[in-house]
Amino acid sequence: MSKNVKEINGAQLEALIKEGKTVVCDFWAPWCGPCRMIAPVLDELAPDYAGRAEFVKINVDEDGDTAQKYGVMSIPNIFVIKGGAPVANSLGYVPAPTLKAFLDENL
Repeated sequence: MSKNVKEINGAQLEALIKEGKTVVCDFWAPWCGPCRMIAPVLDELAPDYAGRAEFVKINVDEDGDTAQKYGVMSIPNIFVIKGGAPVANSLGYVPAPTLKAFLDENL
């Protein structure tokens, strides 16, 4: 289980967005190999962005409505949500330097 990335549901995501938080949301599923590969990468990077973004994950099997709302068709799919709307997403597994560059560019 991740120390730095909280597993939440759609209602909790919407509450963070309404609070004006910047959110990095990983849409994933336990059966997804690339999802399991990117989870420790996100967990490792999250502390670098403390105070800038909330790092969360949503299980698409348990919360399909939220995944559908964000147009998630494939996983892992990591969204940056700022100002109440998604501003960027990263689809599939990427190595830590690539994910860090994506976060630096979009946070």
